[in-house]
Amino acid sequence: MPKMPTYFISHGGGPWPWVPKMRQMFSNLEKSFTDMVKDLPEQPKAIVMISGHWEADKVRVMTSDAPGMEYDYFGFPPETYQITYPSPGAPDLAERILGLMQQAGIKAEPDPNQGYDHGTFVPAYVMYPDAEVPMIQISMLQSYDPQAHFQIGRALAPLRDEGVLIIGSGLSYHNMQMMNPSAKIPSAGFDAWLDGALAKDPADRTADLLAWENAPYARECHVKEDHLVPIFVALGAAEDAKATRVYHEDGLFGGITASSYRFD
Repeated sequence: MPKMPTYFISHGGGPWPWVPKMRQMFSNLEKSFTDMVKDLPEQPKAIVMISGHWEADKVRVMTSDAPGMEYDYFGFPPETYQITYPSPGAPDLAERILGLMQQAGIKAEPDPNQGYDHGTFVPAYVMYPDAEVPMIQISMLQSYDPQAHFQIGRALAPLRDEGVLIIGSGLSYHNMQMMNPSAKIPSAGFDAWLDGALAKDPADRTADLLAWENAPYARECHVKEDHLVPIFVALGAAEDAKATRVYHEDGLFGGITASSYRFD
């Protein structure tokens, strides 16, 4: 069985595939998601998504065999609160993940109630519109601690040899107060740092990501780092792998630069 890559993706804004003007704006992002599917060695047996929209005091693992929906966005058309993405859950995989966390000394517990948030169902819908691939989420930690999330990724790494696709879903830039042209300089500066850091040898790359707050414009781009944290998990699960940028765009919302990466 071929080893699966991992990804850190910028997932875009709200339920954008269901909002025509937004879908046009995110056309390059949409293509990057469909290209992800084409570039995989085979169809995944399941997807594990770590979204910037679910955090808890310990790792929580979705265990439902039919997860519901979390409409965690505001001010969008009424029909976007009726979206369903009926991908089946993967209770057996959830048990496997809980076991991997226990082996790694990471506190984790099952969550039978959590549904798919938009950081998960939006990219999954573009990738697999027929929802044929089982999918679960695991939560981030409320601490946002980079080292702890690298450790979570390391614990998940064996799944790559089991046909499981691990995706960290966030945004390489996420400052809700600067979703406009004022983001141009800081988002471009941080994006350039991120691309340079990911191009380094694995040990230096990890060190740079652990110290991400030292990056140019770090706190202007991530006042709250919930949308950056998923990269630590994705990279921890493929720590010695090559990083390849698979999406890059500048000028979103009039000035934002954003990127996504594949690790394999």
